Amino acid sequence: MAGEWLVSTRFTEDAGVEYPIICGAMYPCSNPELVAAAAEGGGLAIMQPVSMTYVHGHDLREGIRFMRTHTDKPIGFNALIEKGSKKYFEKMSGWIDIALEEDIRFFVTSLGKPDWVCDKVHAFGGVVYHDVTTRKWAEKGKDCGVDGLICVNNRAGGHLGPSTPEEMYEELSDMGLPLICAGGVGSEAELNRALEIGYDGVQMGTRFIATTECNTPEDYKDAIVGAGEEDITWTNRLTGVPISVIKSPGFKQENSWLMRKLLSSRYKHTARMMLNANSFIRLKYLSRSKSKNTAKKKKFYSAGKSVETVRSIESATVIMRRLGESLDSNPKLAEEW
Repeated sequence: MAGEWLVSTRFTEDAGVEYPIICGAMYPCSNPELVAAAAEGGGLAIMQPVSMTYVHGHDLREGIRFMRTHTDKPIGFNALIEKGSKKYFEKMSGWIDIALEEDIRFFVTSLGKPDWVCDKVHAFGGVVYHDVTTRKWAEKGKDCGVDGLICVNNRAGGHLGPSTPEEMYEELSDMGLPLICAGGVGSEAELNRALEIGYDGVQMGTRFIATTECNTPEDYKDAIVGAGEEDITWTNRLTGVPISVIKSPGFKQENSWLMRKLLSSRYKHTARMMLNANSFIRLKYLSRSKSKNTAKKKKFYSAGKSVETVRSIESATVIMRRLGESLDSNPKLAEEW
């Protein structure tokens, strides 16, 4: 019977949540209604500040307070801290300050050196988990003081790593930090398997795009529901590094010769900013366009290999609860917990 014993891992203790499941931050899909609904289901949902402010049109503080009207459960914050302009650094630093002032205490850092984020968050008694794809970056994150690692594997949507979930766990399990399996989890069976391997939790993105609360266009959701694992490929045309996407008409894997040259030069950060800006403008336009030609213009639907198990569009709250309750009946996990 569900709920007979407590689902507890190092991650659930750090995050203060019922289930060891993260609804990951997704650009541009992390609208506040989705984040609140996933959090209400008992897992941890991560807000994405660029999506919140530039895509969904909320002032950050107002957006956080808006989510609080939908749930009183813990919510996390995603800080993209890749080296860039001074203006961007100041903006992200200010956003982190606002999140801390609004009582957010769980932060996920990506693409940069997280020491300064750890300093800010630890001063408030919070925790920082860091996205990694290899041991090299895991060691750098640990040296910076992170409290846990988001282990992005080769089944992930968005930016993906080179290793399988099993390989990543074997590579990082001796580091003494909580490990989160990120990639390839879309169902109860995949969730249970990840925790049986030894992970402290999972991070899911693709499954939560195909939800009633996500306000991304319906054809994106339909593409996820209709896709299989064999439909997932990668492209570097969005950010300059490989991102998992669903194959679609007009799809191209590589950038132009000139952009590839820039990405391998000392101007690589500027080139990546150009690609990100282009992607932002395109996605923002397409998310609002009602033109009959909109579907023809969409070339990239970011998604991971968990599309194989996503076959319906449901409430994020319902999905989160069903996933969490499936852990209660797993005898292998009951022995550990």
